[in-house]
Amino acid sequence: MAAIFAYARVSTGSQSTENQRLEIEGAGYAPAYFFSDTVSGKCPASRRPAFQEMMGKIRRGETLIVAKLDRLGRDSVDVLQTVRQLQDKGVSVIVLQLGNVDLTSPAGKLLLSMLSALAEMERDLLIERTQAGLQRAKAEGKQLGRKPKTTAAQKQTIRERLQAGETVSALAREFAVSRATIISIRDERG
Repeated sequence: MAAIFAYARVSTGSQSTENQRLEIEGAGYAPAYFFSDTVSGKCPASRRPAFQEMMGKIRRGETLIVAKLDRLGRDSVDVLQTVRQLQDKGVSVIVLQLGNVDLTSPAGKLLLSMLSALAEMERDLLIERTQAGLQRAKAEGKQLGRKPKTTAAQKQTIRERLQAGETVSALAREFAVSRATIISIRDERG
């Protein structure tokens, strides 16, 4: 008989996966294996220790039950990749939040296709918003990127002192920057 696996995730140690376990059992499932992680939702499934342990044990024909879709990944792209990985292994994936739908069934595959389209749109919108924000910042005259470690006056002082024979290492220590920063200043065309 094919085993039923359950997976739960919480974000902090002060939270418990017990509610997720009770929700799964309350839906009529009696998992033979229960895996849970305490990691941020920002952590992809591929980096969750218990999830990876479960992936090493679950086999073709078995079923994975989760209470909510977001337990499977950090965003729609991660969820989609995770479900596809499970589907490729021949594992059924049941999400209680979606009405016990098996994401590997025909209806589940349709739902996954819609999730895939939404994930692609989410990525495209994120790129658009990022580009618009960068253009606005440039138009407002804001300097993009990391704050410079040295001012224009300090750079000029460093160049003069290098020409006078001071060492890169000594200047790096004095200005609290790396040797690479001093060398970069030395080699700047300005």
